[in-house]
Amino acid sequence: MIGHTPENEETGPIHADGGDPRFIADAMLGKLARWLRVLGCDVEYFPSIGDEEVVARAARAGRLILTRDTLLVRRRGARNNHFFVVGDHFRDQLRQVVVHFAIDPTDRFLTRCLECNSLLVEIGKSAVRDMVPPYVYATQEVFRSCPSCGRLYWQGTHRQRMAREVEEILKPRLYPHKGNNQRMP
Repeated sequence: MIGHTPENEETGPIHADGGDPRFIADAMLGKLARWLRVLGCDVEYFPSIGDEEVVARAARAGRLILTRDTLLVRRRGARNNHFFVVGDHFRDQLRQVVVHFAIDPTDRFLTRCLECNSLLVEIGKSAVRDMVPPYVYATQEVFRSCPSCGRLYWQGTHRQRMAREVEEILKPRLYPHKGNNQRMP
């Protein structure tokens, strides 16, 4: 929400171009940034840059600032381009952002690199033979790679754990009705 703070409550998602929101998270929200990437959200995060650089990067790239910093939201470039995250814990923060921006947690689950935010690309199994453990190579058919940092991804038990964690975090808000069988991928 543009210019959204607890004192300036508005409802419903606003996206600059009518599409999915593009975020930049301030230094306080690293864990939130990572979990939003798990959901496939485009979230830039730089743990060591200051408020001025966050505001400048947001303006240049057309990104909405996710922040808990009351001083940052007072900066001229951030006043009308931020979403104030209220929760102290990443689970509450994730729930707040997902609900507010109507993010579908199943739509793009694990489609971005968790380290650098790039969209993952599918890579042929034969190309990863010498890059993954033998057991992984023998038991997995689908591999994805980050074109920016080269990190490899496959559907191991970590994916199932992340899906369960997201489902548990969002359960109170997104899965409140009996009979709602929507499950994480």
